[in-house]
Amino acid sequence: MLSQVYRSGFQPFGQRLLPWVQSPGLSRSHRVQPSAIRHVRSWSNIPFITVPLSRTHGKSFAHRSELKHAKRIVVKLGSAVVTRGDECGLALGRLASIVEQVSVLQNQGREMMLVTSGAVAFGKQRLRHEILLSQSVRQALHSGQNQLKEMAIPVLEARACAAAGQSGLMALYEAMFTQYSICAAQILVTNLDFHDEQKRRNLNGTLHELLRMNIVPIVNTNDAVVPPAEPNSDLQGVNVISVKDNDSLAARLAVEMKTDLLIVLSDVEGLFDSPPGSDDAKLIDIFYPGDQQSVTFGTKSRVGMGGMEAKVKAALWALQGGTSVVIANGTHPKVSGHVITDIVEGKKVGTFFSEVKPAGPTVEQQGEMARSGGRMLATLEPEQRAEIIHHLADLLTDQRDEILLANKKDLEEAEGRLAAPLLKRLSLSTSKLNSLAIGLRQIAASSQDSVGRVLRRTRIAKNLELEQVTVPIGVLLVIFESRPDCLPQVAALAIASGNGLLLKGGKEATHSNRILHLLTQEALSIHGVKEAVQLVNTREEVEDLCRLDKMIDLIIPRGSSQLVRDIQKAAKGIPVMGHSEGICHMYVDSEASVDKVTRLVRDSKCEYPAACNALETLLIHRDLLRTPLFDQIIDMLRVEQVKIHAGPKFASYLTFSPSEVKSLRTEYGDLELCIEVVDNVQEAIDHIHKYGSSHTDVIVTENEKTAEFFLQHVDSACVFWNASTRFSDGYRFGLG
Repeated sequence: MLSQVYRSGFQPFGQRLLPWVQSPGLSRSHRVQPSAIRHVRSWSNIPFITVPLSRTHGKSFAHRSELKHAKRIVVKLGSAVVTRGDECGLALGRLASIVEQVSVLQNQGREMMLVTSGAVAFGKQRLRHEILLSQSVRQALHSGQNQLKEMAIPVLEARACAAAGQSGLMALYEAMFTQYSICAAQILVTNLDFHDEQKRRNLNGTLHELLRMNIVPIVNTNDAVVPPAEPNSDLQGVNVISVKDNDSLAARLAVEMKTDLLIVLSDVEGLFDSPPGSDDAKLIDIFYPGDQQSVTFGTKSRVGMGGMEAKVKAALWALQGGTSVVIANGTHPKVSGHVITDIVEGKKVGTFFSEVKPAGPTVEQQGEMARSGGRMLATLEPEQRAEIIHHLADLLTDQRDEILLANKKDLEEAEGRLAAPLLKRLSLSTSKLNSLAIGLRQIAASSQDSVGRVLRRTRIAKNLELEQVTVPIGVLLVIFESRPDCLPQVAALAIASGNGLLLKGGKEATHSNRILHLLTQEALSIHGVKEAVQLVNTREEVEDLCRLDKMIDLIIPRGSSQLVRDIQKAAKGIPVMGHSEGICHMYVDSEASVDKVTRLVRDSKCEYPAACNALETLLIHRDLLRTPLFDQIIDMLRVEQVKIHAGPKFASYLTFSPSEVKSLRTEYGDLELCIEVVDNVQEAIDHIHKYGSSHTDVIVTENEKTAEFFLQHVDSACVFWNASTRFSDGYRFGLG
């Protein structure tokens, strides 16, 4: 039976109605009844951040990435999440964090509902306190203080604890939600409320009205009057589920209210294929109906009525009713502060229940295949690994037409969506494929002793020797953007070094990457190690891949500096071999050769401006300004349609200067170039150290002493004298 709701009115606010809600004029002791509603008084003057959320309920979401479209969400808080470790009292820090996350989502325009435990624990704390206080007073009066130590607290009946704890639990939620100018309303239900058609309609109507008023319903089983759970055959079909605990209540509520998403928070990371804590237990990322036969369930949590088996049954029932479900850990201190928002953002948290099985293996399965295949690869003879790489090189030229056709599809789909530098990186050509093939053959020739080479041999004692031998790293994750030619390069290096490989390419190169990966696996098949190189084609976010610390031994990002920074930030427990930006400099000295300068600047900037070894800043000696050499450089850049950005000092010499550079630390990756003026070689070196990225820096001069000074003092990976920055390349170095 539903209690009366008292409202004083509504006021339009933007696209929402903000309620003024008054609590019913009843004492707290009279509000513990089935389906009772209690409101929080709260006013809001904060504009709501609305997001486009619209979805026709009927089918659950197929992929995690779709969860961000969830409009109506139920969050179920298990007893282990809400209560403290001693089971007496609430975990206030966790509860506050959960309320904050729910409030954030509510203010985004979503409709949030809570199914919460905790009344029994809260009541137990209150009753224990009352009993101790009462006993201490009586014993002080009759037996003296020396008897206080012998006080025994009787076993407390759960229904009495629930009755004593409901009002305090709701008062706590009231205080917390009020901090975010959000109203909340309490609803207590029993199993009988769902079997009575009139009560079901009343409950449904009340919940819809609360959601319409932008109020968060807080639902709980009325444990003060609920009968013991019956060992009946519940969960038999979509229309029947016995509300015997808050797991089944949350599932029933989610289906009744046509909810998009049900989040079940417990004290474990999600669903494991065997009891958590056992040696071989693995977290299941995605659970499909029918998979429960392959799962061994453990014992229940330390508190609460259900266990993981009950949660899975309830989740599958809700999934069958069209509601997506995620079971996750709500108690871990490192993740509980953002677990709910992470789930809604589609991040890989907990176990996601889906009715749609992917066509291929999961990324976890691919990781296992890469490790197994990599170990087999490492046992091959060096000549066999070289043979694989040679075969891949042959395939790149033999299957050239198919590769270029796939690449053409990528370019057509990317037209208008990608900037010109990225389009250039995406593009493949016959010459590129030929260069790739030559480079792969160089890798094959130079990698005969990559694995198993003895670096050091030490005699420890008579007949006892210690050897240091080169071995593979394990499984590499290489993430690359827009450059499909990166795939065979990295694959050849992994094959040569006996490492398993996971590849994650940009979606803009989907067709190119697919055929290049197929050719790589074809080459690997000649020695039965096809699975050693895997291409991740699922909707895995890069951030999720970086969390697979038990499968990946090293992450190598190949792309922009922003990509490198993002991966370094996201990687948890996995080493990242990142690279810096390619802010390459060329210093033209006062004694530079007229014949060399123009050719070197053109090759460095214009031959392939999207490359990381392209010239980005040209430093000119002050004495060269207004000379024929300087004019030749400027004329050449204009012919090549290079946009010039003037450094502060260069701009001061000009009456009408080009656009002044916004930053001297810019990697353009296009036909753009910064020109700055310096007084001498030392100032050029200081500029490079301040604004460069320690990639490649060049001096152009005929003065050997000046050149040696530059080569000795510039702290960069590659420092050249009278050479193009584009020479900084493993292929040009003869390394493959």
